Amino acid sequence: MKHPATLPPQNLPEPTPLDDAAQARLELYVDLLLRWNSRINLIGRATLDQLRQRHIEDCLQLAPLLPAGEGPMGDLGSGAGLPGLVLAIATARPMHLVESDRRKAAFLTEATAQLGLAGVTIHPTRIETARLPPLAILTARALAPLDTLLAHAARLLAPGGTAVFPKGRTAEAELAEAQARWSFTLNRFPSRTDPEATIFRLSDIRHVQPQD
Repeated sequence: MKHPATLPPQNLPEPTPLDDAAQARLELYVDLLLRWNSRINLIGRATLDQLRQRHIEDCLQLAPLLPAGEGPMGDLGSGAGLPGLVLAIATARPMHLVESDRRKAAFLTEATAQLGLAGVTIHPTRIETARLPPLAILTARALAPLDTLLAHAARLLAPGGTAVFPKGRTAEAELAEAQARWSFTLNRFPSRTDPEATIFRLSDIRHVQPQD
């Protein structure tokens, strides 16, 4: 079997169009994000002009990669709700958002209430102390190196769970480093919104001892 690092990227599935209710929630979310961003730094001001592509579409492209089912999802370092809130809107699945910054957690709480997302739970705490149910899916965007994310995934995912981590220019270097300490099944997909980005979908994540 080929080593995961040598497997060629797969084509990213086409996103499923949002229904009217989800599209309305997404528009309200964008409005709330822009209003709150004028008071606290949720997303960089340099990317505001590219909000739709740089952030919203970038998150929506993850939805077709999520395994089907009703198991709970989790998003680490949720910040502005990217991708956690966007995926909660797109999938209507239970979602747990972990965010230690109190101001960002306050935004997530307000946005969840305004959007009527009863299945979303906010955890205003550090990832290491968050008490989550066994997760079917775990996501994180622009949070930490892959090696660190895999440690969180190994602890938080239910058996058979899947992690979906978008990565930028350092994707291959992070993958090579992670493979020294972790075993996993890997699928790779080129991002549609950033030619330098890659999306990793990982399952069967297990810690392995490094070789001498």
